[in-house]
Amino acid sequence: MVRACRGEEVDRTPAWLMRQAGRYLPEYRKVREAHSLLDICADAELTSKVTLQPLERFDLDAAIIFADILLPLVPMGIDLDFVPGTGPVIQNPIQSPSDVEALKPFDPRDHLSPTLEAITSVRRQVNQDTAVIGFAGAPFTLASYLIEGGPTKNFGRVKSFMSNEPEAFLALMTKLREVSGRWLTAQAEAGADALQLFDTWAGWLNPITYEKQVMEHSRFVFHNLKGTGCPTIHFAVGAPHLIELLSQAGSDVLGVDWRLSIDEAWNRFSMDCAIQGNLDPTALLGSEQHIRRAVIDVMQRVDQRPGHIFNLGHGMLPQTPPHSVTIAMDAVRSYEATAA
Repeated sequence: MVRACRGEEVDRTPAWLMRQAGRYLPEYRKVREAHSLLDICADAELTSKVTLQPLERFDLDAAIIFADILLPLVPMGIDLDFVPGTGPVIQNPIQSPSDVEALKPFDPRDHLSPTLEAITSVRRQVNQDTAVIGFAGAPFTLASYLIEGGPTKNFGRVKSFMSNEPEAFLALMTKLREVSGRWLTAQAEAGADALQLFDTWAGWLNPITYEKQVMEHSRFVFHNLKGTGCPTIHFAVGAPHLIELLSQAGSDVLGVDWRLSIDEAWNRFSMDCAIQGNLDPTALLGSEQHIRRAVIDVMQRVDQRPGHIFNLGHGMLPQTPPHSVTIAMDAVRSYEATAA
């Protein structure tokens, strides 16, 4: 996994799946019967257990720590809850410059030590060929949640804040880039082998706005992570129109969602940057034949070029049959054996 992130030749294509630990697994649902998501994240042992569940089932090359990108916001004074059927809801969203000023400092070692302890534990439990991935939300995505306060269809509040309160938005992004950077650095120090920055909502921006008000903050995060020695991954959803700009933010790997074919994406930015993706998650809801065909299509488009990490083009869907993941991983390995 780490070698592929750096564009080096590898014996086999590394594979892992976003949200590989989660609601589609019956063993995870059993844990959730007794514990909330925040309860799990506050307990290092439970976090480790859930993180390792998919590796006990599937032929995966990485464990991504079980957490949520919004966890750092809670110690900053944000009233966060995860509402069934709705998702994350913030009771005290950012509405004014004074709200930005009121955000408390974030210290990952003091505030989120269970996650860091879980990373260290998972690193000890998996073999050396299995990477442990830490992650964080990108500054813009964190800002979007903070300002919107919950689910949104058009991101009207955050876009309005960006245009009507540009100085306050800049101050917020400056604070959040420090949060993302410190959080990822702490995860690297705890034992993570690779680090992924999720800019889930960047695709809602046009290229001009992204370049003017957002890109420099993600670039700041990646620049400051170089000292960790961990390869970095940058992933945004619904952002084919930003692909060139995303690749300029400075990560070692660019994650591509399912809306753009992986070969076209790679040809639109430097081949020096590795690529991750990009099976459509809904492919795993189809028949075995459909799953294998979809996996082979991704692999053929990559054409064995060094620097590819197989993944989904977004997170695993809750209704995914676990056996479909087994089929997909077998399809990756079978294709490689045939192509070798």
